Parts: sequence; C-alpha cells; structure tokens
Amino acid sequence: MNMLACILSIALGSLTLVPAWAEEPSITVLVAYHSMGGHTEKMAQGVLEGARGVPGTKVLLKRVGQVTADELFSADALVVGSPVYWANMAGEVKTFFDNWQFKFGVFPDFKMRNKIGAAFATGGQISSGKELTMLTILAAMLGNQMIVVSGGGAFGASATTEGDSPGVDEQELASARELGQRVAEVTMRMKSTPKR
Repeated sequence: MNMLACILSIALGSLTLVPAWAEEPSITVLVAYHSMGGHTEKMAQGVLEGARGVPGTKVLLKRVGQVTADELFSADALVVGSPVYWANMAGEVKTFFDNWQFKFGVFPDFKMRNKIGAAFATGGQISSGKELTMLTILAAMLGNQMIVVSGGGAFGASATTEGDSPGVDEQELASARELGQRVAEVTMRMKSTPKR
C-alpha cells in the first residue's frame, strides 16, 4: 500500500493542473471590407497583419459580399472597412449590415452581442468623411450590442488616397496594423476572463 501511495505521489507530482479558464484561448478575427481601387483592401491586409501578430489569433479576410452567416457568428471579433462614398460607407458595406437581419437572422437573439467590433476607412481627401464613415460602421455595431474599440486613430484606422497622398503610405498601414493588434488583444482579454 505504501508503495502504491509513493508511486501515485510521484506521478501526480509531475502533473501540472491548469484550470480551463487559465488556458490560452484561441480567437477568430473576421476582417470584412469593400474595395474597388485596392486602397481599402491594402488597409485590410494591414489589419490582418496586426491581428495575426497576437499569439492564438486566427484571422479571416473576406470581402463583405462573401461573408457567410457561419463566418460572422463564429468570429469573436469583427473589423469592417469601407471606402468613403459621399461621406458615408459604401453601399456594399451598408448591404452587409442590412443582411445581418434580412439574410442572416441576427435578431431577435442579438447573435453579435458582446463580440468586439472596430472600423477602418479610406477616402480621397483629408476631410472626405472618413470619421463619419467609421462612426456609421461603429453605430451599426453598437445597435447590435457589440463592444467597439478603436486603434490607429480616435475612431479606427484611416488612409487618405488622393492629392498629396496617392495611395496608402507606410504610416497609414502602421495604423491599420495597430488597429488589428488592439482588436486581437482586447478580444483575447475578453475571452480569457472567467465567466461568472
């Protein structure tokens, strides 16, 4: 009996028991965007790089029209990007949000509730409406009881793509990476918090 107790003691002593809530979670960040000229797509790639740099993060990059209900609802975080059209989000991005209800059936269960959300935008001129575009994206997320975060700028990451700034420069790409990183970090923190 003493021999058995000794063996069990040695065997159990070598085990490290880790509570389920202490294990490093894995998260999925969905980056959904619309792009015609390639600028918003380039910013989306920056967001992807920033999020992917956080250990345990899987990133899915999709055009808004290609996102499925399963991809939307299984993601832990959603970052949406749009070019500025008439100081607002592109029609394709608005349709994406409208589809949450009409195509994907978000309500009445609030299936996006407590997921992390963020926005980014590209616009031709400095005052073309990038902040308004990001705010309308964030408003759609807030209406769905998501938790929105910023990064790369006050409302998200943005880039000016005409005039003295033709295309997306390295500083603007850095802001996109910063946004992606912050989204992943906040999502990881939310997911690793023990449920009460």
